Amino acid sequence: MQRRSRGINTGLILLLSQIFHVGISNIPPVTLTTLALNIWFFLNPLKPLLSSCLSVEKCYQQKDWQRLLLSPLHHADDWHLYFNMVSMLWKGIKLERRLGSRRFGCIIPAFSLLTGVVYLLLEFALAEFMNDPDFRRNCAVGFSGVLFALKVLNNHYCPGGFVNVMGFPVPNRFACWAELVAIHFISPG
Repeated sequence: MQRRSRGINTGLILLLSQIFHVGISNIPPVTLTTLALNIWFFLNPLKPLLSSCLSVEKCYQQKDWQRLLLSPLHHADDWHLYFNMVSMLWKGIKLERRLGSRRFGCIIPAFSLLTGVVYLLLEFALAEFMNDPDFRRNCAVGFSGVLFALKVLNNHYCPGGFVNVMGFPVPNRFACWAELVAIHFISPG
């Protein structure tokens, strides 16, 4: 797994544009810090993607547990970063204002670790159930797991209603799945 390069970082430029459009002073501190950390690690990765991605083989079998911390902060390319961080921007603003910065500041690292653990458990279970060792080698990076967990939390606090996903009204309870499909079509792989 290597970072895909597509010339100039259009996704990063659009992300910065979105952040400045919202206004830095309008973004609560934990959300802003989370955005800044993800952008920083995109521009200055601690390790190459192959050394920071999350897999059963690397984490569990080879005991490289630091990947649980690294994988949510690394992204495959600028579009992966863009879609994840724009989603974080909107979910973060809404939830941090509702829950407060202290509580939200505890939720982000907890969800980062827990979604990594859940990913490892699911990949392990698939490898065993399907009798296919390739599931143990699947390697993932990105903040998507945290975003799905935040969406569930958001749905708990704000049930019902609709959100706009790429110009289409989608019921809140299906928005995370619609985002996943949209991201898959726009940035496959």
